[in-house]
Amino acid sequence: MESILVIDDDPGFRRLLETILRGESYEVESGGSVADAVRLGARRQYHLVLSDLKLPDGDGLEVLRWFAEQQPQTPVIMITAFGTVSSAVEAMKLGAVDYLGKPLSSPEELRLLVRRALEGRQIACERDLLREEEDARLQCGSLVARDPKMTRVLELAGKVAATNATVLITGESGTGKEVLARCIHNNSPRANRVFVPVNCAALSPSLIESELFGHEKGAFTGAVAQHLGRFERAHGGTLFLDEIGELDGNLQSKLLRVLQERTFERVGGARQIQVDVRIIAATNRDLKRQVAEGKFRDDLYYRLTTFPIEIPALRERPADIAALARLFLGRAARNLGKPAPELSPEALKVLISYGWPGNVRELENLMERMTILCDRVVKADDLPITRQEASRPVSWHEIERQAIEEALRMNNGNRTLAAKQLGISLRTLQYRLKEYEQEKAG
Repeated sequence: MESILVIDDDPGFRRLLETILRGESYEVESGGSVADAVRLGARRQYHLVLSDLKLPDGDGLEVLRWFAEQQPQTPVIMITAFGTVSSAVEAMKLGAVDYLGKPLSSPEELRLLVRRALEGRQIACERDLLREEEDARLQCGSLVARDPKMTRVLELAGKVAATNATVLITGESGTGKEVLARCIHNNSPRANRVFVPVNCAALSPSLIESELFGHEKGAFTGAVAQHLGRFERAHGGTLFLDEIGELDGNLQSKLLRVLQERTFERVGGARQIQVDVRIIAATNRDLKRQVAEGKFRDDLYYRLTTFPIEIPALRERPADIAALARLFLGRAARNLGKPAPELSPEALKVLISYGWPGNVRELENLMERMTILCDRVVKADDLPITRQEASRPVSWHEIERQAIEEALRMNNGNRTLAAKQLGISLRTLQYRLKEYEQEKAG
């Protein structure tokens, strides 16, 4: 139910507005002064405020300014008596969405203004959420897929994106599970609606139920206003449940019900709320083992694994490391406003040989540090990785190929200069390139 605050010092006019608005099933609270507006506004959030311009302890512009600072998403309609329309226009310049004449010409005038303001608020909220996601959509470029294992991941993501199927993304921390979830959303029919992420591990058990499903006013101590949960916010779009293995048994049961029936109740509420939400979940845990140990519901597990996708650890996809490193160097350089440094072949060898316990996230953080520290070239000695740390078993053939590609790129394809930089003969370089072409053809 949408809530409206009416501020007017004329009791009769205030009661008239309340009667009309309650007849339209709005929740209405009211006051007669600037002080009342501040007191009520500090207690809860409103979907809309109607305030008279002339108040006994100030004017409506003070109410407008207070809500603009404290509840910027709440639209304000100014109420103005005949002859003071110019003041209302001035108020609109300061942020009011509209003005209402006094006395009221007809109930329909009020209904129309309120409906228009609330629709504008909803559009603005969705636009803001979509704007928040705009930068994140560009993160799809982080899913570099040179390695066959990662190519397969993107193929699966592309196939499931066009459907409404529930997806479970698994993989170690830092592999890019949320990035993949956003890419699935952004390539789905829901791409123009919101993507709402929830980190289940970051919320305490006492808060997560309210965060997911919302709560009614008075549902528990501190619940001074109605709160819409993530499921309602994600209506029509995608809800991303990260670290879903952290949910306790009670919440697992409630989530299963939402997946089955697409309905739920807010905490402290009895009304069934229906939602149209696509669920993408992720975990770095072995959910199958948790099911066997009785820590995760088997029926929820099977619901979530309608379409499972596992992202390989970075150490399992060495062919992606060079491209990812260059991507992150370029991104960090743009953010810092400086030229991106190059990766020396020796530095690339170290990167490919390293085990990357923090996966893609660790590589991104390291490349940002290198962008700050290195002006033109990232050398092996610049990397805070010891030779011992970078000595895991890895295909020397793959390291050599990556180093040659990097040297050619740094020298604009000049084979003579690349061979000199690598410390090998031009004949050896040409032989290796011929080998790579044959592998690609085969």
